[in-house]
Amino acid sequence: MVIGILKEQYFNRVSIAPSSSKKLDVMGLTRMIEKGAGEKAGFSDELYHENGFTSTSRESVLTTSDIIVSIAPVTDSELGIMKKDAIYISMFAPYQNAAVLDQLSNYPINVISMDMIPRTTLAQSMDILSSMASLAGYKAVLKATDYYNNMFPMMMTAAGTIPPTKVMILGAGVAGLQAIATAKRLGAVVEAFDTRTAAKEEVMSLGANFVEVEGATDDRGAGGYAVQQSEEYLEKQRALVQERALKSNIIIATAQVRGRKAPLLVTEDTIKNMKPGSVIVDLAASTGGNCAFTENNKIIVTNGVTIVGNSDLSDELSGVASTLFSNNIINFLQIVVKDGVANLNEENEIIKSALISKSN
Repeated sequence: MVIGILKEQYFNRVSIAPSSSKKLDVMGLTRMIEKGAGEKAGFSDELYHENGFTSTSRESVLTTSDIIVSIAPVTDSELGIMKKDAIYISMFAPYQNAAVLDQLSNYPINVISMDMIPRTTLAQSMDILSSMASLAGYKAVLKATDYYNNMFPMMMTAAGTIPPTKVMILGAGVAGLQAIATAKRLGAVVEAFDTRTAAKEEVMSLGANFVEVEGATDDRGAGGYAVQQSEEYLEKQRALVQERALKSNIIIATAQVRGRKAPLLVTEDTIKNMKPGSVIVDLAASTGGNCAFTENNKIIVTNGVTIVGNSDLSDELSGVASTLFSNNIINFLQIVVKDGVANLNEENEIIKSALISKSN
């Protein structure tokens, strides 16, 4: 049975790292990779060859592999040349675009969408969204330092005392918690907002102040995701965010609601009244952003405030991001492939959740 790895057209990452070789051997999989697929992540074709991969053309990977892996979905025409009953693993986000399910039903292949892996203890090692969010939260703080014209830690010098930077984190999920930890390590004073009651203890354990808005909708049973809040709650939240934002130098925005537009938390009025030189990094940019003026994959400067809209910051850490992504894929494959034979057993809750289209 052959597993084929595609070169990403829009990302620096690669879906399977050379270090996965031994585990693929144990599964009984022959390995094929598109030429140059790992170069931008620091993995040469030679390194893949040393680990038992054969490099070949994109067309060959698509037409001869029994299992095909990529980060971004391929085109319709490429779906059409895959082998019948092949297993294609990628990230389709059907909760954002339900029409993709009808599109995929036209092809005689089995499609796994890794962003549908349930957020349960048993599936933690396969949770690509959490892996990439953790890296994005870390990188978001470093990205903010690139545009911020001061330093994070307090410093006492002969020329005077430099006060610490004040950082506000919107959303204390995986990305937000990593942003808190990173900002604290750099010496900033950090506070965080989140609608989930479970986040308070985690935020405080990292040494940040938890800013609570009363009246949040109960989030139990939401699988670790934030839930849609009432407009009354959002109004109270925006008012408190504005009050705190005016005292902040850096805002890292990570708040998203699965399958919905990101909540607007930082308004135009807030940004217009923030300190010039402040920086906002909006990780929710791809779903509309938490901040007014946010544009995905763009840097906007308004009223002296720099707004960085980027939901794929993990791609700027392409080496470690590829390794973590690869580990998540391998951990999933270990429940699917035994002795060179794949079994998409839907009695397994993880497989059932991730299998979004079956071969006709």
